[in-house]
Amino acid sequence: MGADDNQAGDTLASLSWQLWIDGTALPNPGRISLGLVLLSPDGNSQQREQLLDQRGCNNEAELRALLAGLAWAWEVGARSLTIFSDSDFVVRHVRGEQSTQIAHLAALIAKAQSALAHIPAHQLNWIPRHKNSQADALARSAQGLSPKLSAPKHQRNQRRQGRRKRS
Repeated sequence: MGADDNQAGDTLASLSWQLWIDGTALPNPGRISLGLVLLSPDGNSQQREQLLDQRGCNNEAELRALLAGLAWAWEVGARSLTIFSDSDFVVRHVRGEQSTQIAHLAALIAKAQSALAHIPAHQLNWIPRHKNSQADALARSAQGLSPKLSAPKHQRNQRRQGRRKRS
């Protein structure tokens, strides 16, 4: 790879948008809400939260968050997009690594795959829930809930072990 190739890769990376998504269904299944954070290549951050007039499960909420985020990113001109989701279900199914027999979820997955095909450069990445707190807080806020107090699992386990030792 030559110096020009490195510069082209750096230019593409610097033009990439970031989309952070989360969906909530309360109770599960229940009312669906979405939280979206869109970060432009120049660092400008925009947020959206939405309470939908429909009910569904958490996986449906996460898929609907992805679809809403993709539509929003396309609308603002994002043609290179890195997407972050804490839903293993969404990431594995939309990437085609797994499939589902649940018809309404399969239809949403197909819509997401079709929408992604329109974005020339994209990546769909799974992240741990504690790294998606901003999108999660927006989805919860749309339901009238306060943000979760979340810590990485190893920190929660350390706190639990500390409580056991004191007893």
